[in-house]
Amino acid sequence: MSGLKDEPVIEGLSDQQVGDFLAQNPDFLARNPDVLKSMIAPSRWGGDGQGGSGIADMQQFMLQQLRGEIDNLRDCAQDVIETSRTNMSVQMRTHTAVLAMLSATGFDQMLRVIDDDFSLLLDIDVAVIGFEPSFDAANPFAVTVNAPTVRHLAKGDVDAFIGPEQDVVLVRDMSDDGTLFGEAAGLAQSAAIARIRPGRHSPMGLLALGSRGSVFYPGQGTEMIGFLARVLERCIDRWHSTEN
Repeated sequence: MSGLKDEPVIEGLSDQQVGDFLAQNPDFLARNPDVLKSMIAPSRWGGDGQGGSGIADMQQFMLQQLRGEIDNLRDCAQDVIETSRTNMSVQMRTHTAVLAMLSATGFDQMLRVIDDDFSLLLDIDVAVIGFEPSFDAANPFAVTVNAPTVRHLAKGDVDAFIGPEQDVVLVRDMSDDGTLFGEAAGLAQSAAIARIRPGRHSPMGLLALGSRGSVFYPGQGTEMIGFLARVLERCIDRWHSTEN
């Protein structure tokens, strides 16, 4: 004898106990599919003792599980790629539109950029700019905004379209009687509307982008349209200061 005591043996669950548990809980593996990943499964075994019929293929089940996970990962990756491409496209289009506004040599030309070029640059169908009545009728800007390319809004229209506490709103189903998009009201099925904050001499206004499709809808990011409106505010102030 060595004089050493035998180490206590901790017995695990027996095959019978595991089998009994699974029999009493037939949905255990369905509720815990991760357990299958750590199992070493036989290729096949007979379920009815006859070998040929009633055979369950555990490896096939595990393979299908893995294939499903791979497909899900592939779909998620594709969604991320497509979203990134869309975001990059929107960002590039917005930057191009901003450069077009900054390249204008005057307020009238900037309005033509919005009316004529924004549709192509931003891949939309209509773009308008509108202002509420000037707070100073004697201000030269009040005459400037009376250009036919500018929508004339009533006092409070900007808050009515966008909301008093918001700067941007996205509308999936646009309902417009012509107040906003004029003759193109029936064309704009969805819209993005951004507030143009009043400047030192300019009144409250808005920039509205419309599309005949469901391009705009709540839940989308509004950073780009908000950025476009902020640049537009500064362009308006710049041209008002230089032309007056």
